[in-house]
Amino acid sequence: MKYISTRGGAQPAEFCDILIEGLASDGGLYVPESIPKIDITTLNSWVGLSYPEMAMEILPLYITDIPKEDLSKIVNNTYNQSVFNNADIVPLKKFTFKGKENFYLLGLSEGPTIAFKDLPMQLLGNLFEYVLSKRNTHVNILGSTSGDTGSAAEYAFKGKKGVQVFMLSPYGRMSEFQKSQMYTLEDPNIHNLSVKGVFDECQDIVKAINGDLDFKKKHHIAAVNSINFARIAAQIVYYFWAWCASAPRDDEKTNYQIDITVPTGNFGNILAAQIAKMMGLPLRNLIVATNENNVLEDFFKSGVYKPRSPEQTYSTSSPSMDISKASNFERFVYFLLDCNSEKLNEYWAKLSSDGSFDLSEYKDEIALRYAFKAGMSSHQDRIATIKGFYEQTAYTLDPHTADGVKVASEFMDTDTPMFVAETALAAKFGPTIAEALGKPAAIPERFADLLDKKRHDIVMDNSVDAVKEYIASHA
Repeated sequence: MKYISTRGGAQPAEFCDILIEGLASDGGLYVPESIPKIDITTLNSWVGLSYPEMAMEILPLYITDIPKEDLSKIVNNTYNQSVFNNADIVPLKKFTFKGKENFYLLGLSEGPTIAFKDLPMQLLGNLFEYVLSKRNTHVNILGSTSGDTGSAAEYAFKGKKGVQVFMLSPYGRMSEFQKSQMYTLEDPNIHNLSVKGVFDECQDIVKAINGDLDFKKKHHIAAVNSINFARIAAQIVYYFWAWCASAPRDDEKTNYQIDITVPTGNFGNILAAQIAKMMGLPLRNLIVATNENNVLEDFFKSGVYKPRSPEQTYSTSSPSMDISKASNFERFVYFLLDCNSEKLNEYWAKLSSDGSFDLSEYKDEIALRYAFKAGMSSHQDRIATIKGFYEQTAYTLDPHTADGVKVASEFMDTDTPMFVAETALAAKFGPTIAEALGKPAAIPERFADLLDKKRHDIVMDNSVDAVKEYIASHA
């Protein structure tokens, strides 16, 4: 498998090369040259596999330059109960909700930072260590986070040989639990840069530095945000797992379909579901759930993509989705345009000059080919959803998953199982849970003293040059 840039200006590369490089040299995002196809007979044969076994069916399709025996060791070192707090790795949590008996939460948040990004990031940590050791080199990982990517990356890479992590986060815009997870780490290879701005501005700095090819090469800059396709490859696995783990154990599974709802800001998690569907996984509807920063909802309803300015990006009670420029949306548009880089570049030039572009002529195709639907959840919606879901099920949702549940409830039918991606656990968002339920969420014992630990973060101006200077002096 080779990888090419959405913008058409980079040479095809192997997986291990794009793992280290992250963003393509032409500023585009790497995508596979072709999407592997899985037929229903093969899919049926995967029913009953364990999560690591499922990963070893999917990942070798995308990772062809690591020997399968070595990849199997990496996968088994990643997806086990010493890392994840559940023997299934990704448990299916089944509920009866609003009269629907086949309503599931896809338990993506059983990892060390209790957020879904642990699933791809723990794999990336082990992949990086393997590749760097083989190449006898080192990297400086540069990333940005709206709350969960940062801690997941830092927990995956802390103490890893040959790796320094420089993580940008928006000053004052994460929950106290999220800040503590990141800022209390004392490993010398972890650097937390708290930028005076919003997440989109942090992401802009990351992209600008990745676009400076001389600086990137000199300082061995690598990326682990969802601009890195390795993240997407890892996330594809759990959609196949959801279908296979819930499929009937008889011939009825031949026609078995499920709906997927994903609370999303950066479009990476739902993009992985889209690619799974392109591979042949019987996903019926792909449902995008946003918070008040509903640029993606607007797009799927109108066909117009118009990111907001930092000043117009709201600070909400589901902060990991406080994003107006979805990093992975470029990959979606690339696939929508039948992998036509020339057309994509025209739309991105229009986005740069006009602040928006119009794809409304493709609305029917988006609906027919991918079955995308979208909805929005406000603060009052998520408070009501957390309360209502708890009253019906005695289970506490985190605010982001509550956004997903609220939107999913608008598209449920009687027959098709509904899966909502549980993107974090409630413990990370105590004040919002207390507002909804009158009491904070229980804190897992392993995090009991987290909020009392000393924090280590560097408050920094919203400046590309300031971040470059810090990296150059600490790399």
